[in-house]
Amino acid sequence: MIESHKLKKRDRYLNKLIGFQDTEPVKVITGIRRCGKSSLLKLMVIHLIEMGIQPEQIVEMSFEYNDFRKMTADDVYAYVKNQIVSGKRMYLFFDEIRRIDAWEDAINALRVDLDCDIYVTGSNAYLLSSEYSTYLSGRCVEIKMLPLSFSEFLYFHDFEVRETKSALGGVHKQVFDKNGEQYGLREAFEAFMLFGGMPGIADVGLDQEKALALLDGIYSTVVVRDILEREKRRGQKRITDPILLRKIIMFLADNIGSNVSITSIGNTLVNEGLLEDGKRKSVPSAHTVQAYVNALLESYFFYEIKRFDIKGKEYLRTLGKYYIVDIALKNYLLGSRNRDSSHAIENIVYFELLRRGYDVAIGKIDNMEVDFIATDANEKKYFQVTESMNSEDVRKRELAPLQKIRDNYEKIVLSLDPGMDGLYEGIKSENLIEWLLED
Repeated sequence: MIESHKLKKRDRYLNKLIGFQDTEPVKVITGIRRCGKSSLLKLMVIHLIEMGIQPEQIVEMSFEYNDFRKMTADDVYAYVKNQIVSGKRMYLFFDEIRRIDAWEDAINALRVDLDCDIYVTGSNAYLLSSEYSTYLSGRCVEIKMLPLSFSEFLYFHDFEVRETKSALGGVHKQVFDKNGEQYGLREAFEAFMLFGGMPGIADVGLDQEKALALLDGIYSTVVVRDILEREKRRGQKRITDPILLRKIIMFLADNIGSNVSITSIGNTLVNEGLLEDGKRKSVPSAHTVQAYVNALLESYFFYEIKRFDIKGKEYLRTLGKYYIVDIALKNYLLGSRNRDSSHAIENIVYFELLRRGYDVAIGKIDNMEVDFIATDANEKKYFQVTESMNSEDVRKRELAPLQKIRDNYEKIVLSLDPGMDGLYEGIKSENLIEWLLED
């Protein structure tokens, strides 16, 4: 039996799974390693048992363990078939099943042959590649999982936000730990900026040395298992140079939120001497760099965001930007003292918008840029992100592109210091931390 008190809830994702419970599609949970996918499966198992499903109706297999890792697809099918309870619906949970060759054969056979509800996790976008999607004929639904949001970070580390009265009678928010110690919201946010949102950090505590060790393990596993080994298994030899891979990772981490082209990556690495190992001085081809970047995107280490021409109403093929899935991984790679705080908070806002279900693009209007256009089925919002709105020059710079947009959708500037005015010609100026807590 799972000890439920040890698992912290991730209601945003659990509720999505529950919403698809007992429907035909295979539920596929994707996301970078160690972001909480395995725990989400356990939370779903707990939910099923609480709803009256008998434990013998539930089959759990984690292919990170030796007991299952050496299985074939036929072995997986036979293992599950051997545990079927006659006349009962079965609930099947497969964690990191892509480690099994031809795993989709087993999943498809189980889906067709049994009365079952199937849940699968994977740490690589190849899991939902065109081949697999075609194989299942669209009979799967993806739940995209991310590291902890700021709200979840507070909850996982046993912080509580409370409203307190100031000496002058006003109300403001304070953060309290489980021992009753009191902190400012800004202080808690700085901790989030430093330690990031990997759930495992909550197990080791806000200790920088332990956190770095955990992040090192995540980084090494993603690079080795999800990129280098994965390419070997697929018979593709493009990702064969771990030194080049690390240099590209370092480059992208150092340039989050900046306009980047594939060609510029190779040129910059050579021009700055980053590829000179005593032998290599030639620029890697654009094809090679693109293959390495694609592998990083597939492993959910980085996310790419496209540019959208607001006036022309079309996506552009020109420079996009890259954001790192968890800001603590940037600190791990480059050192926390090397933080570009303006791009770091931009990184945090980008992933928060993804968590809230928006499709996100960079906006281009004339020769100006809007940080984010966030759209979903019901609405569109425009966001600018900056550290402070106190300076008149900054206000002019941040407001100018939003003022050029002629539609009536909501326009918001998020900053750590919003300034005295909350509204500029219909454009909202909001406190970034308060906005994150709306989650």
